[in-house]
Amino acid sequence: MENNEGDDSVNKVVIDGNNLTIEDFVNVARKGYKVELSKKAIENVEKSRNTVDKFVDEEKVVYGITTGFGMFSNVVISKDETKMLQKNLIVSHSCGVGKALDEEIIRGVMLLRANALSKGFSGIRLSTLNTLIEMLNKKVHPIIPEKGSLGASGDLAPLSHMVLVMLGEGEAYYKGEIIEGRKAMELAGIPTVELTSKEGLALINGTQVMTSIGTLVLYDSINLSKMADIASSLTIEALNGIVTAYDEKVHKVRPHSGQINTAKNLLQLLKGSNMTTTQGEIRVQDAYSLRCIPQIHGASKDAIEYVKEKVGIEINSATDNPLIFSEMEEVISGGNFHGQPMALSFDFLGIALAELANVSERRIERLVNPALSDLPAFLVEKGGLNSGFMIVQYSAASLVSENKVLAHPASVDSIPSSANQEDHVSMGTIAARKARTILDNTRKVIAMEILTACQAIDLRGNSGLGIGSNIVYNIVRENTSKIIDDIIMYKEINKCEELIKSNIILDKIEEKLGELN
Repeated sequence: MENNEGDDSVNKVVIDGNNLTIEDFVNVARKGYKVELSKKAIENVEKSRNTVDKFVDEEKVVYGITTGFGMFSNVVISKDETKMLQKNLIVSHSCGVGKALDEEIIRGVMLLRANALSKGFSGIRLSTLNTLIEMLNKKVHPIIPEKGSLGASGDLAPLSHMVLVMLGEGEAYYKGEIIEGRKAMELAGIPTVELTSKEGLALINGTQVMTSIGTLVLYDSINLSKMADIASSLTIEALNGIVTAYDEKVHKVRPHSGQINTAKNLLQLLKGSNMTTTQGEIRVQDAYSLRCIPQIHGASKDAIEYVKEKVGIEINSATDNPLIFSEMEEVISGGNFHGQPMALSFDFLGIALAELANVSERRIERLVNPALSDLPAFLVEKGGLNSGFMIVQYSAASLVSENKVLAHPASVDSIPSSANQEDHVSMGTIAARKARTILDNTRKVIAMEILTACQAIDLRGNSGLGIGSNIVYNIVRENTSKIIDDIIMYKEINKCEELIKSNIILDKIEEKLGELN
């Protein structure tokens, strides 16, 4: 994938359907990078379109080109009706409901659909594809409701809302406002499109909504898994944790990469600490929430790596139907639109994130519960008059319990649609949306652990933190103070969450210690 800065200093991602990276995706979705088609992609798109035109001219019976859709696949559509067929497809399938997806997700959807179409297996006209790319570059972002997809045949309903704006229908975000689709296109100077044979189906038959949501969750999960290690290092300091359990020898004899990497991270973060202990110095062993951090966090990291591999494949795949194989002049009706690979992946991602929150909440409990440590109850010196961190743990417990409900896999459910023609569906978009909520909850719990651990360190007396944990502590204390008397706690939690979300803590740590794993 070619990322470059052109003469006009505009960052660009050049797409060809094969080489899009997760970093490219985030650059376009979040940072507003512009998108261009490669020369090879243009050639492939035109070849594919020529094949479609040939079939239409010859009046061949080909699913989605000269037939209806789903149960109506046996209804042949005349050449004169093909344009109406494609428009009817979009307007009838625009059945999304609920609040609109965030603009970064919508940009990701548009990019992924354009990248899939640029492979040259979809039969879309180059001009129609260029319209989608121009909308992305000029930031005409169609309003796409978050609910209404079964995840097979792809994300039909939400993607139809994307296409509505291309037709001058629907609504769009443009320059901070929600306006009618036609007006947004006019203001941006983009001509609307009249779809022709195969194009409507090419635009909406795919997994791009679930994959856009899930890829952003994945990207944030990689950083959050590192933040879980960083937060736990503060708790280890506060509880005089035993670092012997993180010895490389222990983890080499059970060589899961996530486990090994987490143990390595912890030893780096805690290097030089005067507050940690060794086996037998104070006690023989710690509770699992401390001793087994490499095993617990590591398993989640391995799950995230699995999802990363699957997403890397999906964002460079042709996921519509039918597929056009121009070299053989062949059209094959298959099932690449089925979201099962992403559904399982995003369910797994949600479970992995939920576990990071689960164990973080247990460490918060060890910090605030005087029966489990030698620290003051609820980390406040004048207990009774003050509640201290009592309800911080309470709130964390609420979030992890919500995560447990959300972690139930969406992918084990299916419900038949289209008169049982589509008799097994993935629910992949639900899986992605659930993972996103779990991510948000988990980030909050880890923020609570960081805030709580810093308070515990202050109460114990900071006799010298490790290299990494000291960096975190100082950043947190630049933004919050030790709590003497009760204050409004949500503001302090929010400050810590913003430090995670903005990557301020992680960037400072990695600047000092090198990239964490």
